[in-house]
Amino acid sequence: MQFIDQARIAVQGGRGGDGIVAFRREKYVPAGGPSGGDGGRGGSVLLVADSNLQTLLDFKYKRLFAADDGRRGGPNRSTGASGSPLVIKVPCGTEVRHLRTGILLGDLTESGDELLVAAGGRGGLGNAHYLSNRNRAPEKFTEGKEGEQWPLQLELKLLAEVGIIGLPNAGKSTLISVLSAARPKIADYPFTTLVPNLGVVRRPTGDGTVFADIPGLIAGAAQGAGLGHDFLRHIERTRLLVHLVDVGAPDVERDLEVVEQELKAYGHGLSERPRLVVLNKLELLAPEELEALRLRIEARLGQPVLTISAAMAQGLEPLKQAVWQELGVG
Repeated sequence: MQFIDQARIAVQGGRGGDGIVAFRREKYVPAGGPSGGDGGRGGSVLLVADSNLQTLLDFKYKRLFAADDGRRGGPNRSTGASGSPLVIKVPCGTEVRHLRTGILLGDLTESGDELLVAAGGRGGLGNAHYLSNRNRAPEKFTEGKEGEQWPLQLELKLLAEVGIIGLPNAGKSTLISVLSAARPKIADYPFTTLVPNLGVVRRPTGDGTVFADIPGLIAGAAQGAGLGHDFLRHIERTRLLVHLVDVGAPDVERDLEVVEQELKAYGHGLSERPRLVVLNKLELLAPEELEALRLRIEARLGQPVLTISAAMAQGLEPLKQAVWQELGVG
C-alpha cells in the first residue's frame, strides 16, 4: 500500500433548496391562502477519524468532495428534504488546515473524532412566511443559500510514543524488526527505508507501545535535503526519541551532532524532547574502544549512553527498560 501523508482537497457543502410559491385551493376552504413550503438544508461535509486507515491514499485521485443539495419546498407548507451529510474517513492523527491561511481547523487523533469542514446552505423560505395583514396573497419566496466551500490541507502525523531516529544505515529498521513484529525492508545501503514504519512493542504491563522508524536524516534535512525532512512531522507527537548511532562510522561524534542540529533546525520542540542516545553495531568495535567512545559521548551529553547490537539482539533488554522508565511505564 502506498504511503501518502499529505493531501490537498476541496470540500463543498450542499446548496439549500428553494422555497416555493403555492396557494391552498381546496373545496369548501375559501381563501385558503399561501402554502408554499421551505427548501431543505444542504448537506454538510464531515471528516471522521478511522483507526482502520493508515494513509491518505484515498485523496490522491479524488480532490473534490461535495455533499448533496437540499430539495425544494412543496405545497401545503411541506419542507423539502435536507441533503444527506457527506462523511469522509481519514486516518487517526490527521491535522486539517485551511490551505491558503494555514489555520489549524482540527486535529483528529482518536477513532470517531469528527470535524465539520463545510456547512450546508440554509433552505429558502416559501411564500407562506410572507403572509401579512397587508399582503394576503404573497408571491414572494427566497432561494436556498450556497453551502460553504473551502480548500483544505490534510497532514497525517503518525501516533507513536517512541520515535527511532538517526542517519541512514544506523540500524533503525533492524531495531524495530527485532523489538516488534514489524517487517520493514532492510538492506546494506542508505535510504532503504522510504516511508515511516510502525511497530508495537510489548510492555511489562501486557499492553503495547507504538514505535516509529523514521527514514534516515542527513545534513540539511530540515531544509529539504534527503528523505527524512518529509517525515520529521511524524515524530512531533512522540514522547521519547531513540537516537541510534552507528559506531562503525568514520566520525561517530560528528554523526551524532548532525542529527542534533537537524532536530533544532526543524523546531516544534524536537530538540527538547526526551532522548535516549544508543550506540548500535557494538560488534564492530573492540570492547575497550566501544567503552572509550561511550564515555566520551556521555561526557559530551551529560547523560547515560546505551550500547546495543540490533542485528545480534544484544543489549535490547536494558534499552527497553530505559524506554519504559522514560515513559513512566511499570
